[in-house]
Amino acid sequence: MRKTVPLVAAALAATALFTTPITPLAAQQAAKQAEKQAEKQAPARATKPAAKRAAKDAAKGAAKPAAKPDTTRFPRADTLRGSNTAERAWWDVTFYDLHVKVNPADSSISGWNGITYRVVGTAREMQIDLQVPLEVDSMVQDGQALRYRRDGNAFFATLPAPQPVGQSKTVTVYYHGRPRVATRAPWDGGFVWAHDSAGHSWIATACEGLGASVWWPNKDLQREEPDSQRVAITVPDSLINVSNGRLRSTTRNPDSTTTYEWFVQNPINNYDVAVNAARYEHISDSYQGEEGPLTLDYWPLAYNLARAQTQFAQVKPMLACFEHWFGPYPWYRDGYKLVEAPHLGMEHQSAVAYGNHYENGYLGRDLSGTGWGLKWDFIIVHESAHEWFGNSVTAEDPADMWIHESFANYSENLYTECQNGKAAGAAYVMGTRKLIRNDKPIVGHFNVNDEGSGDMYYKGGNMLHTIRQVVNDDEKWRGILRGISKTFRHQVVSGKRLESYISQQAGMDLSKVFEEYLTTTLVPTLEYRIRGTTLSYRWSHVVPGFAMPVKVTLADSTMSFIHPTEKWQTAKLDLKSPSSFRVDENFYVISHDMDGAATSR
Repeated sequence: MRKTVPLVAAALAATALFTTPITPLAAQQAAKQAEKQAEKQAPARATKPAAKRAAKDAAKGAAKPAAKPDTTRFPRADTLRGSNTAERAWWDVTFYDLHVKVNPADSSISGWNGITYRVVGTAREMQIDLQVPLEVDSMVQDGQALRYRRDGNAFFATLPAPQPVGQSKTVTVYYHGRPRVATRAPWDGGFVWAHDSAGHSWIATACEGLGASVWWPNKDLQREEPDSQRVAITVPDSLINVSNGRLRSTTRNPDSTTTYEWFVQNPINNYDVAVNAARYEHISDSYQGEEGPLTLDYWPLAYNLARAQTQFAQVKPMLACFEHWFGPYPWYRDGYKLVEAPHLGMEHQSAVAYGNHYENGYLGRDLSGTGWGLKWDFIIVHESAHEWFGNSVTAEDPADMWIHESFANYSENLYTECQNGKAAGAAYVMGTRKLIRNDKPIVGHFNVNDEGSGDMYYKGGNMLHTIRQVVNDDEKWRGILRGISKTFRHQVVSGKRLESYISQQAGMDLSKVFEEYLTTTLVPTLEYRIRGTTLSYRWSHVVPGFAMPVKVTLADSTMSFIHPTEKWQTAKLDLKSPSSFRVDENFYVISHDMDGAATSR
């Protein structure tokens, strides 16, 4: 653990914010203290080598505003939230210094965030996001209060000081209010003000999709990640707060509160930053992984300690499976944590929120209907998979959230395979097909914070399972998955870039396969006729140019590849009976006997 700066000075500076109104003079004085502390903190921050920084800039399109979004179907608020506006594009976040006091007595929060950034383009106004009903008290840079205006959930600050390209600067934002309450977390995001079964306060945040600006000021753009972050959360003395990264200090304050300072040494998605405050117990363990010892820390509610000791034993086999398929766990420096939460669960980086009631399956149910999903804890497996896909490899726009959810869904298949064999894994993923809706495309609209269909889970997982069959080489497929984790480690990436990488590594053009499954509601349909020993076949309900190979029974008990296109082709059959003709069910397609009926997918 790197050298840390004591939190006492910041806590004292913040105390005034929590107890008195913010005046311009007080803001300037507090800001000076915050900026001095940020300067002291800077040498301890995680930094990236030049190559990694260049990759980050390339992926984000540094200093380039987003393409013009579709304003006919999406309001201005979605554009401000989801696009790289001119007021965002000129600066690149490098560090967040977040300090928040949580007040369960009146469901309010107050605090400040020091936003350190690097100037990468011509400075304009600076967009900082904070959602209503939260209020900004002041913004300060270099000891000077800034002028700002509000446009819904976005604030635009005027920076009078020069902003030379390449320079690092800090803006400190002070704020307070009662944040939006999550009514159905984690799907409906915000703050969760709950109580455990003993009546004690149990507090959490969950804000994927809605955005981290629902509870703290930041540059709320998915492609934007700081290189590191401090998360200092103050809660009543009776509670313990668990956030991301590693605990650096615990400070008892005179007002019967305690400040827990956590530090993340790696890039982190804004929505992954989390508050988890409750009467927790702590279980400490370690795992010998591909990059050495990995610390494991579990934080169950005190009365669930024994249940956690039993259920969380699934973590080590999960890590072994995913390191085998995906490569090293991405956050050895920050560790792995499971934290009991008053909602189902979320992939909060290095602090996975757990609310599956210590049951196997998804709240005790098998989503596949095969029985295999009851062999393991859904939240431990699915949410932990996001540490690779979602947290380390991050979609630069929510429209490409399949990068997160399709791979996490597919991880359930792989974990079942690790535990029970390849046939069990295949049965599990195929069993989830009944949950596919094909209601709208998986890929959403870009630059307006729009996610596509929920089919990104089950259809996306089946797409990846299908591509594995097309690759037809399990070691090559494993190499592709591990290569994704290595090539795009700790980076944001577009869907198209990831698709190109997979095609390149597979040695075949899979672009039409991705287009079919991700951008349409179509399911490839293999139309065929059998006349004697001749099979005629073609693809229908496909995008132009779709030519995915598929396995069928050209001979009894033997699966062979055919290469259909949209045009009719023929092949010779060696079957005792035409009724024994089959399409390999591992492919997510429909087969349609033109002289009979469609078969199940």
